[in-house]
Amino acid sequence: MVVKFLSFLHKTLTQSPKSKSLYASYFQNHSLSQDQYDPPFSLAKKPKPKNTTKPKETPAPNNDPRLPVKSDLPFDFRYSYSESNPAIEPIGYREPKRFSPFGPGRLDRKWTGTAAPTQLETDMEKLMEERNRVLGEPLTEEEVAELVERYRHSDCSRQINLGKGGVTHNMLDDIHNHWKRAEAVRIKCLGVPTLDMDNVCFHLEDKSGGKVIYRNINILLLYRGRNYGPENRPVIPLMLWKPYAPIYPKLVKNVADGLTFEETKEMRNRGLNSLPLMKLTRNGVYVNVIERVRDAFETEEVVRLDCKHVGMSDCKRIGVKLKDLVPCVPILFKDEQIILWRGKRNQEMESSAA
Repeated sequence: MVVKFLSFLHKTLTQSPKSKSLYASYFQNHSLSQDQYDPPFSLAKKPKPKNTTKPKETPAPNNDPRLPVKSDLPFDFRYSYSESNPAIEPIGYREPKRFSPFGPGRLDRKWTGTAAPTQLETDMEKLMEERNRVLGEPLTEEEVAELVERYRHSDCSRQINLGKGGVTHNMLDDIHNHWKRAEAVRIKCLGVPTLDMDNVCFHLEDKSGGKVIYRNINILLLYRGRNYGPENRPVIPLMLWKPYAPIYPKLVKNVADGLTFEETKEMRNRGLNSLPLMKLTRNGVYVNVIERVRDAFETEEVVRLDCKHVGMSDCKRIGVKLKDLVPCVPILFKDEQIILWRGKRNQEMESSAA
């Protein structure tokens, strides 16, 4: 087709002007396509009308009149209340202290790396009076039984899951959100916090102002009080992200206190070669672990806990709690195994008896 067109073009160019006009008409008829999807030239774009409306000015976060948030809660804000010990000072931080998990300029408290301490002096007598006023008269046995029957079942819609983080700061806001439409909230506890349920109950009551009216293994019911008003709930600023955990002193020493290096090595080998006292599962219920370890220490000097599939971070959390609650001395964390030594308890008892 192209060859024929070129030959025709050559003939028309070499002919007279009359034939040239014939060529122009032929070229126009054959070059312009009649197909609407194949135009001979690109269509000109219509100019867009200019937008005369001015964009709405959004206030900058730092210029928001609602910020910084001021809260009258009488305790220091922490990521976890039940799984942290304010008495132990960290030896380092994994992020600068200026990075507050509440966001820049969103809280009237200064973040210290582990907590946001309160700047107000707390009148404990006035605080207890207000809490007693909200709780009102104690519930009768019939009222408690009615609330338990309503909220204790596993299909209850008013439930909060408490995991290895324990009683976290944002959980307080979830509790008050449930209390808007329900008298009590069901809390299901799993993982490391179940080692010390008394500690969990204390922080739930202390930080939320409610009352634990039911406790069965790892299930709790937290009651809001007779005179609770959702419109008078405290201001709880939310944490926007989980802060990095600080660096604490080493839990397991190379040489245990009261032992030589050879004795410590022998204790570790004995623990690794002994049968496990218990096998712990991930996010399990550990309410009976402390009693089992205490009973084992009556006859054994070294105890091994099999924490396979639990995770090394949870193993260390378990070891820290057992160290204070049993009490005992963790001497080894290896391959998700915890080796516990009861310490020189017998010698101290003999010396005190003498």
